[in-house]
Amino acid sequence: MDHVPVYEMDDAELMSRILLRDQLVIVIDKPVNIPVHAGPKGGPSFEDYFPKLQFGYKEMPRLAHRLDRDTSGCLVLGRNDRGLRRMGKLFESGQIQKTYWAVASRTPKKAEGIIDTPLRKVKLPKGWSMQPCGINDPEAQSAVTGYKVLETYADGRALLEMTPQTGRTHQIRVHLQSIDCPIVGDWLYGENVDRPDSGQFPLLHLHARRIVIPLYADQPPLDVTAAAPAHFGIKD
Repeated sequence: MDHVPVYEMDDAELMSRILLRDQLVIVIDKPVNIPVHAGPKGGPSFEDYFPKLQFGYKEMPRLAHRLDRDTSGCLVLGRNDRGLRRMGKLFESGQIQKTYWAVASRTPKKAEGIIDTPLRKVKLPKGWSMQPCGINDPEAQSAVTGYKVLETYADGRALLEMTPQTGRTHQIRVHLQSIDCPIVGDWLYGENVDRPDSGQFPLLHLHARRIVIPLYADQPPLDVTAAAPAHFGIKD
């Protein structure tokens, strides 16, 4: 997405996007169109704002996981080594519950279901993508996503609740493409795969809606929800 400038925030907006601040973690509502970290070529990223999120701690917050540049919503930062280690164990053991919202360009044939389709990474002339593959493919990665239709629209689109059971790269985007319901604004896996000119680039309609974190054994899980972004065009 080289044609689109990185989203910029002032201090007031950054603070307004903090959904939860705990002694170990911060959960923040990441805006669309900002990479969580600088890539191999460098450039601005969400990590540039981390010094403003220390709140008196000596350690800088660090990413506990990642979201794609064009995905908005719940992003967890570890505030210290202890928080990062605990989050790492929770993610690795599959104890983190994540819910996404997506606006699909078409309504699925079934109102809810499970997409159980392995994925593999494929090189492209410029970059790479994830693609469905057979279970016997030597590069196959197991990928399972639950979905449920929350709302349908007159133009055929649908608001879907997505619950990934695995954490493969681009998993939700590829799985919805695989059932002929690509996400609105998906320049890589959608119907319009050519990158448009600057200013015409669509916004991906994929949002990390909710995350549930059993951070402490003797306390209820942290349960955090991020409101739908403005480009979804829905009341929340």
